[in-house]
Amino acid sequence: MKWRTEILAGTTTFFTMAYIAFVNPAILSSAGVPFEGAFVATCITAAITTILMGLLTNYPFALAAGMGLNAMVAFTIVGTMGESWQVAMACVFLEGILVTILVLTNIREWVMNAIPLPLKFAIGVGIGLFLSFIGLQQGGLIVKHPVTLVTLGDMSLPYTWVTLFGLLVTSFLVSMRFRGSLFVGILITLFFAIIVGVAKAPAEFVKVPTDFSTFFALDVHNALKISLIPVIFALFMTDFFDTMGTVVGLGDEGKYLTKDGRLPRLKRVLFVDSLGAVLGGLAGASSNTTYIESAAGIADGGRTGRASIVTGILFLIALFLSPVVAVVGAGVHGIDSQILYPVTAPALIIVGFFMMASIKHIDFSKYEDAIPAFLTMILIPLTYQISAGIGIGFISFILIKVARGKWREVHPVLYPVGFLFGVSFFI
Repeated sequence: MKWRTEILAGTTTFFTMAYIAFVNPAILSSAGVPFEGAFVATCITAAITTILMGLLTNYPFALAAGMGLNAMVAFTIVGTMGESWQVAMACVFLEGILVTILVLTNIREWVMNAIPLPLKFAIGVGIGLFLSFIGLQQGGLIVKHPVTLVTLGDMSLPYTWVTLFGLLVTSFLVSMRFRGSLFVGILITLFFAIIVGVAKAPAEFVKVPTDFSTFFALDVHNALKISLIPVIFALFMTDFFDTMGTVVGLGDEGKYLTKDGRLPRLKRVLFVDSLGAVLGGLAGASSNTTYIESAAGIADGGRTGRASIVTGILFLIALFLSPVVAVVGAGVHGIDSQILYPVTAPALIIVGFFMMASIKHIDFSKYEDAIPAFLTMILIPLTYQISAGIGIGFISFILIKVARGKWREVHPVLYPVGFLFGVSFFI
């Protein structure tokens, strides 16, 4: 595989997830974390974990602070429970240690390999729908509605013009089999956004980071109390199964899965991902996890760890070129003060299209497999949680098999996993 293709793919992945460098600090700052410190921690941990992923696994998977996990830190542990952000980061750190132990003891790999093949394909499709749903929201094409929950956005607004223009251009490039279509589509969309005033050229190009105050500021002592055990468990379940779904989806998109649906070198992938939670807690960036936006780089031809190394290096460069990165990754205010990302939204929508292809491998005439697969596919985007879709898919698969007297067809590992999911849904 040529370096040129991998560089292009790694750059595409970076730009589709560059928003996290600014969104994560914005979320964490609401919990008292210094904004610039969180920005530095976000970029450095994303760089380290993504480069490690490339070096140790040779897969084009990128990592960064996980959306949802950071919200749990800011709005649940700090906002609702009244704990300090240092205690919240310690909870992330402890959860990461727990997940790492499960990786080293092969338990996490056993669980992944126990997933029935139809559900593995369903997870990939569900993540594709999730990505497209996110892209449609971030582009302003779908907005909140008090009665129907979502509805069509206002097509007269400039940022929706940018999204529609980008979607048209990117779709054309993809249909022409143009190499690097997603990356080129982002650049053309950015140029159009500047023309219509949605984006602005940076006033400066270089800014040296100075705040490293979030590193090693976690408070482990006060995190080790009974009241925080359910929180650590919730972080664990989200991190454990979100990553599981993401890895399966990316493995399917990159054609890495074997005939029985297994990902080679899986333990290495899970090990790096578990370290992401540990490092995220230590640095004050929240748990780092494998990003579904990596599918954008895979769709642009990335097939090896070289693409991940490129993405990681770009996160390091972003530390010093934050004004430039902000032009692509920074959001604009939409309706109800929602932050939108119209420049990169079209790429996510198209990636969702690519990942839908796995649906052809699911036999919908076999209802006992197809119904759990359907629930997994539809609930991942509609609950906005990969782990929720996986959990309900697992539970429904187990219950249907048992009801039909086919309990032996359920891998023994799935029974305790299904029970843990049931517990997590009610605590």
